Amino acid sequence: MPLLEITTNTAIDNIQGVASQASKLTAEMLAKPESYVMVKILPEQTLIFAGNNEPAAHIKLKSLGLAEDNTVDFSKKICSFISTQLHIKSARIYIEFSSPARHMWGWDGKTF
Repeated sequence: MPLLEITTNTAIDNIQGVASQASKLTAEMLAKPESYVMVKILPEQTLIFAGNNEPAAHIKLKSLGLAEDNTVDFSKKICSFISTQLHIKSARIYIEFSSPARHMWGWDGKTF
C-alpha cells in the first residue's frame, strides 16, 4: 500500500538500483513489509523549480495511516536519499505526504 513516487528532471543511470534502495528505505521508514511497497520513478521530466531547470525533484509518499508526527523525520531521510543517490540539493526537493482513507486505496479487486 505505500507508494513512493520520484519525479525528477535528471537522468538516472542505475534506475533499477535506485528504485530498489528507495523500496527498502520506504519499508524501513514506515515499518511495513517491503512486499507492500511500490516505487515509481519518472526521470528526465520537465521540471522547473525557482525559475530554472537545475536538478530538482518532486516526491510523493502515500500510505494508509501515515503518521503526521513523523513527516519531519521522513523528509530528512528522503531528502538525504535523493541528495545522495541523484545528486539533487535538498533545497530543490519538494515532498508531498498523503494518507488516503482506506476505502480510497484499491488493490487486488477490492479496497483496504
